[in-house]
Amino acid sequence: MGLLVDTTYRSDEEEIMDDLTYNGDILHDSLDKLAKINKWLGGNSVTINGLKSLLKTHSKQVPVTIVDLGCGGGDVLRDVAHFGKQNGYHFKLIGIDANTHTIRYASKLSQNYDNIEFKTINIFSEAFNHLEYDVVLTTLFLHHFKEDVLVTFLNTVLKKAKLGIVVNDLHRHKLAYYLFKLLGMTISNKTIAQDGLTSILRGFKRKELEALSEKIKVNHEIKWKWAFRYQWLLRTIK
Repeated sequence: MGLLVDTTYRSDEEEIMDDLTYNGDILHDSLDKLAKINKWLGGNSVTINGLKSLLKTHSKQVPVTIVDLGCGGGDVLRDVAHFGKQNGYHFKLIGIDANTHTIRYASKLSQNYDNIEFKTINIFSEAFNHLEYDVVLTTLFLHHFKEDVLVTFLNTVLKKAKLGIVVNDLHRHKLAYYLFKLLGMTISNKTIAQDGLTSILRGFKRKELEALSEKIKVNHEIKWKWAFRYQWLLRTIK
């Protein structure tokens, strides 16, 4: 990798935090630092602004159930809860993660929010298939999966999501890799420093998101956002 990093194709390398037994103080520190980095780089606002777009014509009198996939420490949902409260929406918020330890920590951090709940669910399980929702959020989540899996999964989700999906994920770019490598020198948590680089190499280029959209045959919109993010909106056509 290093200076010879190649971003031509998506990497298949796994991240440390893909391990569902990852637990303890190192997990909590990783989730805390991820939340801070995302906030600092404006990442969560990409998700919030995408949600605003999906809700533009939705009546505020009608409750909205929002599911956040790969919710981590729940920081995105807490921001969504604040947004909903400030703008008069009635949100029911559900955080989904396959790591029980992550869900337990997210629940602890969100105990003062009466409209957020967290569930330990694998997105490929029957338990997930039984969920009902209007909007699905995925922030730095879809890059964990290969294209063929994404096509099948997103098609399934779009059949249930009444409004659509907000995707916030990484733009795979050499400059993004180098910049995060520099940032990583200031991060004491080695998991974050290493996983951040791996995440970028598992991210997407615009043409790949366009190709996925064509395969899914969905009304979509792709916008590039700082810092090296794509906001990919998949609107449900009813």
